[in-house]
Amino acid sequence: MSTVAILGAGSWGTALAVLLAERRPWLWEHRAERATALLQSRRNPRYLPDTVLPDSIRVSNDLPAVVAASDVLVLAVPSHAMRDVARQVQRAGPARDPIAINVAKGLELDTGKRMSEVLGEELQLSARQIVSLVGPSHAEEVVRGMPTTVVVAGRDEHVLQRVQELFTTESFRVYTNPDLVGVELGVSLKNVIAIAAGVCDGLGFGDNSRGALFTRGLAEMTRLGIALGARAETFAGLAGLGDLVTTATSRHSRNRNLGEAIGRGRSLPEALAAIDQVAEGVRTTRAAMELSRQHGVEMPITSQVFQILFEGKDPRQALRDLMLRAPKPESWSATRGAS
Repeated sequence: MSTVAILGAGSWGTALAVLLAERRPWLWEHRAERATALLQSRRNPRYLPDTVLPDSIRVSNDLPAVVAASDVLVLAVPSHAMRDVARQVQRAGPARDPIAINVAKGLELDTGKRMSEVLGEELQLSARQIVSLVGPSHAEEVVRGMPTTVVVAGRDEHVLQRVQELFTTESFRVYTNPDLVGVELGVSLKNVIAIAAGVCDGLGFGDNSRGALFTRGLAEMTRLGIALGARAETFAGLAGLGDLVTTATSRHSRNRNLGEAIGRGRSLPEALAAIDQVAEGVRTTRAAMELSRQHGVEMPITSQVFQILFEGKDPRQALRDLMLRAPKPESWSATRGAS
């Protein structure tokens, strides 16, 4: 039986440890004092305060020991920390031929690279050993056993099936998808649209606005994905539409909540302080804008979110600018660069 190490004891890492509790997973916390507190209290008060960690979950601050003992490594750290943690894993000397599973939903800020690309550069593994397990999944609901469905994407069908079998339970269903590019882009770019949805909620807009935002947001996500080699149909699946709707509507969503705070008049620093957790969509907005420029893909919603977050643009003016763009037909705009 596989030995699983979950690297990162935030909300999602903790939830996955609980999900896999019967397999006696390792849960690595990089701060020694928090690792000690987790061991002693069996609770993670900052992220999932009502969840008690089963005794079968082995908590540790010793990364080399955890990595050496495991043949499945789940990297549950934010996208901006992924490269550094991957380097630490490589220095620790991982077990021979482990599977590396990314569960972060973001793009690297400086490079615009997807998380599997970052892991591929830092870990001495073949491309087939690196996968992403993502989808519409809030940690707060997974730990309560609420039905959840996600997708694992990668290049090797055997590895995908192994991960699928490892994570599937009566409340957690896993599909496989060979479109790693599309899956990783979908779950990253939807965070930008989720911020926009929160802004709309903060401004007091209604269902009409939300329906338009989801539809046109999905169109520009798909356009960029196609330009980067993804399959259009992936964006209609769990990593695209599924995760977009979940993240853009949920009270658990950090990105939506951040956008709502901004829509209510708070600055970006104030909104970040209010949620006190990582909102992947902030950095992804910068990365997505750069990718859109590099590949000549028009992303009007992403552009307005960028201006709101980083240039101080008034959200109501951003909406007016979106609505008053030159009229265009809908039928071809999802794939040819206009929205």
